[in-house]
Amino acid sequence: MIKCNVKFENLEEELVELSNVFKNSLQKEILTIKQLNKDGEKFKYISENIRDLKDAEYVIFSAFMCDDYHESETFIFVNARGVNVCTISGREMDLYDMIKDCENLVEVKHPEKGTFKNS
Repeated sequence: MIKCNVKFENLEEELVELSNVFKNSLQKEILTIKQLNKDGEKFKYISENIRDLKDAEYVIFSAFMCDDYHESETFIFVNARGVNVCTISGREMDLYDMIKDCENLVEVKHPEKGTFKNS
């Protein structure tokens, strides 16, 4: 994977089996990744009806999809290693009350524009 202007320092180490397309899209902030709140009632209810969802740890989705097109959204659920366990349409569900920031992914701290390090 190309490592310029990355969002996460440890994405490749954490999600070792995630496809390069997803890795690059996450690093370039085209797609977003969130961790599933598996203790929440909504997740428990939905995972009873969608069997493969129980194996998921994260969900990947578009960072730019507006509410008007939510039904066209696709949610890619991956396990702790980055393997796709199921894909669900926005017509079938929404992610409200099911997701949180990823606890194990470390975001790169980029210096603010216009600031320089003293040498």
